[in-house]
Amino acid sequence: MTERTVSVVRAGALTTVQDLGRTGHAHLGVPRSGALDQPAHRLANRLVGNPGEAATLETTLTGCAVRVGRAVTAAVTGAPCAVTVDGRPAAWGAAVRVPAGAVLEAGPAIHGVRSYLAFSGGLAVPPVLDSRSTDVLSGLGPAPLADGAVLPLGAPHAPPPGADAVPHPGPVRELVLPVVLGPRDDWFTAGALRTLAAGGFRVSSAGNRIGLRTEGPSLERAQDGELPSEGMVLGAVQVPPDGRPVVFLADHPTTGGYPVVGVVPGPFLAAAAQAVPGTPVRFVLRRPRFR
Repeated sequence: MTERTVSVVRAGALTTVQDLGRTGHAHLGVPRSGALDQPAHRLANRLVGNPGEAATLETTLTGCAVRVGRAVTAAVTGAPCAVTVDGRPAAWGAAVRVPAGAVLEAGPAIHGVRSYLAFSGGLAVPPVLDSRSTDVLSGLGPAPLADGAVLPLGAPHAPPPGADAVPHPGPVRELVLPVVLGPRDDWFTAGALRTLAAGGFRVSSAGNRIGLRTEGPSLERAQDGELPSEGMVLGAVQVPPDGRPVVFLADHPTTGGYPVVGVVPGPFLAAAAQAVPGTPVRFVLRRPRFR
């Protein structure tokens, strides 16, 4: 009997295995990791009958192609793209039956950055610290996909439930990110905070799963020197010496010495994960309630 596997035909620019991440290990220096666009990851799993924590494939810009060993139900969500099964058009954002030996391909993103491929049963690579996620910073989890790699699939959980409607994200014309100020906003001048709120920033092509980097004006500091390393959280807006904000994403370091001017709340980070280079960025500043 043919095994329940997917074999990588085309790995794409960067395709990784992701689930909901390895939470609870930051005190050991282990990042959270996990799918950058968690709503898209969860939706792909729901469409094929998996629980939200099942592992999927996260592609970057150029998509990927895999051959299935046995017939499976698959779904592609996240950044819209052309989906084919053995070269024939298939639906994006819907459950698709892929016959044994067929090639499922998610093409380059039409807009957005990251697409998610879910398979009934989920990707059953060995978990590391209770997660199957690839962490590009620490190297934990399976290696990023390479052509010829073979990944096991788990047993199907339930029949796909179907969906009456699936969100179809449009192009992000402007990335609007709320920023709760602190803990180190006092390291920056009042003018720097006005600059942060005034716009003029764009998504840099230098970003990755660790952080969304920006291009644009430099934030002026009110204090010189550097901080001792302190804990970093998901969504932290760290400002390195060049003065241009970096928004930390799922593979961010757990400590750092550059000041954090504020934190972007978690629900807004999926949009950051899908913003293409050159997208205008507007930070909306908020004061924390306890001040």
